[in-house]
Amino acid sequence: MWISASAADLLWPVAFAAFVWWFATGIVLLLDGLPTRTFRWSLAISTLLAGVGLAGLIKSAAVDGVMASYVAFASAVLVWGWHELAFLTGLITGPRKAGCSEDCGSWAHFRHAIEAILYHELALIGTALLIVALTWQQPNQVGTWTFLALWLMRTSAKLNLFLGVRNLSEEFLPEHLAYLKSFFRRRPMNWLFPLSVTGGTVLAGLLVVRALHPGLSDGEVAGLMLVAAFLALAIVEHWMMVLPIDTTRLWRWAMRARTRRGGPEALWRSPLPAPPAALVAPPLREPVREQP
Repeated sequence: MWISASAADLLWPVAFAAFVWWFATGIVLLLDGLPTRTFRWSLAISTLLAGVGLAGLIKSAAVDGVMASYVAFASAVLVWGWHELAFLTGLITGPRKAGCSEDCGSWAHFRHAIEAILYHELALIGTALLIVALTWQQPNQVGTWTFLALWLMRTSAKLNLFLGVRNLSEEFLPEHLAYLKSFFRRRPMNWLFPLSVTGGTVLAGLLVVRALHPGLSDGEVAGLMLVAAFLALAIVEHWMMVLPIDTTRLWRWAMRARTRRGGPEALWRSPLPAPPAALVAPPLREPVREQP
């Protein structure tokens, strides 16, 4: 067997990637669940962190080492987190702000779905090109790989939601983006799902095999395992869309603010409080007839 990396070299990046995936997703959901008046502060802080992330990508790209791989990975996640928060808060979505009617044709339905998220997708593509340009021909490409892996698997997830899956995870959508639910379809599975999980699994496996190859530096091993772990977690997210499980359990702690905030949707779901007794008119009764 030609394994040169130790078990710790392989497992620590996986554990770190899993924690970042769980915690970063929860933070975005938590901030998006706060009252809308807090969105400007959340976006301001996230913008600052995204700037730190871009600086981290530039600095770490020129360094080949374990710490540089972790910095590049975390920096890419900070930049990606800004896009996620900008989308969920409604800052960057698309020109279409309404859902589709039930009689909308298939091609028109697809076009409307693209229009609903067009600006968000263009921003992601532009950021990906920027990161590629900033790290071009540098020895450490972990940040670029991480962002591209996130973009690839998230695009796959969106297409699977459009084509139809069992679990639509509508709970993750805020009230102001409720119209996006009209572009989701509930089905046991679709034709793209097997291709998505197979392709992602093969790609993650190739990265792990490469990490086991002798002659690689510790930084290269860490970087390969970080990206492979994120791909594996994205595959897990894909399986969550078709398996009969509650996908909100992992981030229940992050969604409490949204539950407390309530809103129009929570209002019509909750029973109306009974009015005070003094405001309730007495029931009408038939006059009592006197007996002869």
